[in-house]
Amino acid sequence: MSKTTYGLPDDMRDYLHAFGVRESPAAATLRARTAELGRISAMQICPEQGGLMALLAVSIQAQRALEIGTFTGYSALVVAEALPANGHLLTCDVSEEWTSIAKEHWRQAGVSERIELRLGAATETLSELLHAGQRRSFDFAFIDADKENYEKYYESAYLLVRPGGLICIDNVFWNGAVADESHKDDAVEAIRRVTRQVHGDERVDAVIVPVGDGMMVARKRH
Repeated sequence: MSKTTYGLPDDMRDYLHAFGVRESPAAATLRARTAELGRISAMQICPEQGGLMALLAVSIQAQRALEIGTFTGYSALVVAEALPANGHLLTCDVSEEWTSIAKEHWRQAGVSERIELRLGAATETLSELLHAGQRRSFDFAFIDADKENYEKYYESAYLLVRPGGLICIDNVFWNGAVADESHKDDAVEAIRRVTRQVHGDERVDAVIVPVGDGMMVARKRH
């Protein structure tokens, strides 16, 4: 949920976007289209975060990816671009309005065959995947949806990702509010809980990367 990395001055943002990430024309077009939506466009990740996620996916030779929270499809597009031609990304969202934009741009980018969109509550979709025997079948997962369910999403993603796979959790800075004890709203408290949950989870190796609005990256050990 950030058009650029938190706390980064405008001149450094421009430099970073120019030389720090290789954004495909299709991704840049979708980012520009989303910017036309106004304030809500801040729900889209920034290009440097997308570039990092794509690099992580390539680094672990990911073939199957899971995304919780689609919006207009930028993060799904950049990860799908990083997958092999026979790769598969399953993404969950509740909005037909925003994901209609996503589907249009996935087609234009030539990655729509790699992406499966499931509309509906992500908790239900994740439960269905687990009951269908999909444990340890994904290489990479990205969590960027309603914050109040982050703990549930993390636990489900942990079960669905293989050993050595990665789970990325977005918005762990929440625009700096997590470090300000005066902020007590539900979203901030939920982010604090999941951050502490992952930090103390001996099943994973984890680090917060100060990119975008803060992204926690966890590697499943076993």
